[in-house]
Amino acid sequence: MTIASSTGLERILPTYARADLTIVEGDGCRVRDASGREYLDFGGGIAVVSLGHCHPAPLAAAHAQLDRLWHASNLYRTEPAEELAELLSARFGGARAFFCNSGAESVEAALKYARKATGKTGVVAVEGSFHGRTFGALSVTGQPAKREPFAPLVPGVRFVPPNDVAALTAAVDDEIGLILLEPVLGEGGVVPLEDEFVAAASALPPLLCLDEVQVGIGRTGTFFAFEQLGVRPDLVTLAKGLANGLPIGALLVADEAAGAFAPGDHGSTFGGNPVAAAAACAVVEAVDDELLANVHTRGSELVAGLGGLPVTNVRGRGLLVGFETATPAGDVVEAARNEGLLVLTAGENVVRMAPPLTVSEDEVAAALVVLAQVVTLRP
Repeated sequence: MTIASSTGLERILPTYARADLTIVEGDGCRVRDASGREYLDFGGGIAVVSLGHCHPAPLAAAHAQLDRLWHASNLYRTEPAEELAELLSARFGGARAFFCNSGAESVEAALKYARKATGKTGVVAVEGSFHGRTFGALSVTGQPAKREPFAPLVPGVRFVPPNDVAALTAAVDDEIGLILLEPVLGEGGVVPLEDEFVAAASALPPLLCLDEVQVGIGRTGTFFAFEQLGVRPDLVTLAKGLANGLPIGALLVADEAAGAFAPGDHGSTFGGNPVAAAAACAVVEAVDDELLANVHTRGSELVAGLGGLPVTNVRGRGLLVGFETATPAGDVVEAARNEGLLVLTAGENVVRMAPPLTVSEDEVAAALVVLAQVVTLRP
């Protein structure tokens, strides 16, 4: 039997429209490709590399843990997972943690927790939201184009327009056990939720879960995005920036909402992996007042600079920033990449930026120079 020759890429299922760019090395806010060309990374691995590539703190923590223990399973206690739970609880103001491997898994855990805690199957989510691609997470994602190829999905989900308090209130009845919100819709166009909308959700009877997979761990200028919204959610999901690139996710349950899960209700073989958890501990400790001040300052510089370019509707919080362009966002992303800048899309005409939280003033200025070259407004 003869097997046809192929490239490594051809052996990977085509679930991503990958650019023809092989990244082999990273340092801070910059990466290099296989030919040695350097790029300024304002995508941050899709808001994952929160401290910059190869940051010394999580790098050292992961290396040290690799020399001690890689895996033990959740049949036993491990020190890094318990330390991480304590650190996150302290930041939250009292919470219990379930650890997993990704944002979608953390949302799945939230959906199961809410159903067990309330005995209700209904969920209210937001149009345009994105919560993941596993069945439960996809079911609560407010983007029909992503859901429809895999229907029927989990029933009982109702979607309301972002920031429409009346629609939100009308959608909640005795069947709803959970309201699921992204403080800033990331994949859905970088749309911040208004304080009044989130406050209204918090005042309603269902459990409130804030999906902070993309906006948590300092991305918006506070450790949790909810700190800027004047609410204390029952549940928070985390992932992306938590371990600076190592796979980890978490569901946090506020102390006052804890108690629904019992042994056997949920699990994750790799959840709380010692290496990922050790790196995450280093990240949490690194997100201090100085770093958060940098997020505010650099985010303001980025927004101000974009305001002078031929783009519209510049929006976001902290270092999650988007803008609209009359040309397809994918074209802008490609043009920027050709000029040495990596940025992201968030819909057909929204360009999204999520650079490392350690980005410098000079790096923001350099990114704006490239954007000024590649953005145009055409009818």
